[in-house]
Amino acid sequence: MLAGLTNRSVDTEFYSPVPEGYRKGRTKYVAVFGTVMSGLGKGIFASSVAKLLKDKGLLVAPMKLEGYLNVDAGTLNPYRHGEVFVLDDGTECDMDLGTYERMLDQDLTRRNFTTSGQIFSTILERERHGAYLGRDVQMIPHVTGEVKRRLRELAMHGDGHRPADVVFVEVGGTVGDYENGFYIEALRELAFEEGEDSTCFVALTYVIKPQTLGEQKSKAAQLGVKRLMEAGVQPHMIACRASDPITEQVMQKIAMFSNVPMRRVFSMHDRPSIYTIPDEMRQDGLDREILSILRLHERVDAAHEDQSREEWKGFVRRLTSPKNRKVTVGITGKYAGLRDAYASIDKAVEHCTAGLGCDVDLKWIEATDLTDANVAQHLAGLDGVIVPGGFGSRGVEGKIRVVRHCRENMIPYMGICLGFQVAVIEFARNVLGLEDANSTEFKPSCAHPVISELPEQKKIEGLGGTMRLGGQDVELRAGSLMSQLYDGRTRVRERFRHRYEVDPGYIKRLEAAGLVFSGRHPAQPIMQMLELPRPGATGLDGAPLEQTHPYFVGGQFHPELTSRPLRANPMFRGLVAAALERRYGGAEAAAARSASIAAR
Repeated sequence: MLAGLTNRSVDTEFYSPVPEGYRKGRTKYVAVFGTVMSGLGKGIFASSVAKLLKDKGLLVAPMKLEGYLNVDAGTLNPYRHGEVFVLDDGTECDMDLGTYERMLDQDLTRRNFTTSGQIFSTILERERHGAYLGRDVQMIPHVTGEVKRRLRELAMHGDGHRPADVVFVEVGGTVGDYENGFYIEALRELAFEEGEDSTCFVALTYVIKPQTLGEQKSKAAQLGVKRLMEAGVQPHMIACRASDPITEQVMQKIAMFSNVPMRRVFSMHDRPSIYTIPDEMRQDGLDREILSILRLHERVDAAHEDQSREEWKGFVRRLTSPKNRKVTVGITGKYAGLRDAYASIDKAVEHCTAGLGCDVDLKWIEATDLTDANVAQHLAGLDGVIVPGGFGSRGVEGKIRVVRHCRENMIPYMGICLGFQVAVIEFARNVLGLEDANSTEFKPSCAHPVISELPEQKKIEGLGGTMRLGGQDVELRAGSLMSQLYDGRTRVRERFRHRYEVDPGYIKRLEAAGLVFSGRHPAQPIMQMLELPRPGATGLDGAPLEQTHPYFVGGQFHPELTSRPLRANPMFRGLVAAALERRYGGAEAAAARSASIAAR
């Protein structure tokens, strides 16, 4: 890929690796930078604009540039960086890529995510192999050159079949940070090299409103944009974050001091749902402005845009319309104080509310606080419960108490990854009578390791090596609840991120006691879904089964990662429908199921 480029490192200061076959001008670039502070919603803004262009028939490809030196996000604590989002190819990445996947309804790959650690590792490895022929390897041009190479490679790859029309680049962190300065410089160079009309720079800034003053102040936003301009980047558009709509006066000030026309200044204030943002951007004409900046009007497919717009408007209308039914679902995790740790679960539940015509109130419950004495109190009034994934022993016993309470009191339950595993442990302890049943992750010397590492996993060294990561096929048992939830399919694909499995030596005993493993690995003895039969189910002899439940399911995978606005994940949809039935009775649940089918 870099053949013929090494001599240029010595002969010229215009060293800039270009993938073979790359055609300059074919792909345009939109780069989004954050100023004033982090966490403003660059990913939400960029994905919303990307959706507008995708709706017009253009092929879009997002890229998140992260400043940290980690090679990926796999070992980051949620308190540091929110949830770890896993792509189908197994890449552990930033939660913003989940926003892109949901908003664009497309699967991303490792090409869409880059960290400083990846950039520097690649360059140092090349240097050790003599790729730079003795040249002193520098931030400019070599580090910035590698950033540009990756962006152009993504542009060429597109969706795997044709090049992207537009690459959306989100620069992590805040302008002025040390760790993202070379990304900003690389994008400045990219715009210079690609030429006129090739790049659109967007500055996402923050307009403060001090409580003591009671009015919006734009000075911090102006100074933040000034830092970007000092780096050689003149923004074409400004997006202003605030709790309330930006006033005309403030927008005028920001426009004047940033040299950006008023028509290209957008108020990105708080809204009931992020899914309303694309249509509001369209009403403000942001999509047309970007098409003009990049000269892309001739690539627009008007018929495709009309259809996509109507589908999205229908979803948003169902999502935001007043609803006369409401259920409460508890999420019992050990990061309950940080909702970003379960951002995809939050969104997966939100997707269900549009299709089922109800509101869902999420109650966040800290698992480490739960005891035998207070678990009933904490779960009182809930119509459904989700036990999410996690690693480590903290909060596990609390989660097991939650499972038992839901199983014995017929509360709709869904276990995700670790939530699947603790359901197995609880069933082994309290139904099979194996009091010391546990996972070897939490108690290596337990008498009954119903959850453990499989032998082939134990042979693999390294923390990340033993993980099952990314998309895997799941074979469904015909006639099971899971099969029904997935529209009768016999095989589905979901995303995994775990190390421990149900020990094969206990599967027959668990199933004989009434636990149904309704989803398995197609070729290995790996259990991937579980459920309890619903009330009224009978065994082979026709006798009623002892272990039944209105909705008790679990997945060793993370179903929240594949839920999309127009295609809510079936397991979440089933949980909310079961919660409606618990709250309102069978007639309401039947109406909800009909609404869900109609909305698909």
